[in-house]
Amino acid sequence: MTTTAPVLKCVKRDRSGTRYARRLRQSGMTPAIVYGHGREPISVAVNAEESIHHIHAGEKVFSLEIEGEKPDTCLLKALQYDHLGTDIIHIDFARVSMDERVEVTVPVHLLGEAVGLKVSGAILERPSTEITIECKVTNIPEFVEVDITELEAGESYHAGNAPLPGAEMKLMSDHDAILARIEVRKRVLTEEEAAAAEAEGATEEGGEAAAESGSEG
Repeated sequence: MTTTAPVLKCVKRDRSGTRYARRLRQSGMTPAIVYGHGREPISVAVNAEESIHHIHAGEKVFSLEIEGEKPDTCLLKALQYDHLGTDIIHIDFARVSMDERVEVTVPVHLLGEAVGLKVSGAILERPSTEITIECKVTNIPEFVEVDITELEAGESYHAGNAPLPGAEMKLMSDHDAILARIEVRKRVLTEEEAAAAEAEGATEEGGEAAAESGSEG
């Protein structure tokens, strides 16, 4: 849960454009924007290494210290990645107050090994790896844990069954969204295996025919 928000120092940006943003990133800064609460948006830049460290640690609420402005408590609202999907090239921050309710998306961690995985050909699938909840800014969880130990082959675990870590939290995702399911897939035989199985079947049929012929005689 969020108790104290990490501080990020920001510098204002008075320019925009692809070339300027590229130069910022080359200097170790990441372009960002701060908006919300009925105030004018402010284009800023934050230290890339510091901000990425906090983001990868699961932080979602920050105290932004913008030059010439009062500190703002902000919610991490959106991240823009490069074309490879690896490097963060822009960050959106939305102003919030510590006592307001917000919608946030948090990762889902699976606990235990599903009993259904003991079935031959069973695999675990995760169509959704995160859920969206509504809660107070001070109660944003790093993740939600789901126990799938009792999940049988052919069964699914839905978002609506996920235990939220706070009584005041509300699930905003589709309750039918699948967080985990155990699928059983039949293995496709190779040509050699198929030929061997066919030969074995023919041998068994021949043996049965011979046995029937002998019994008739």
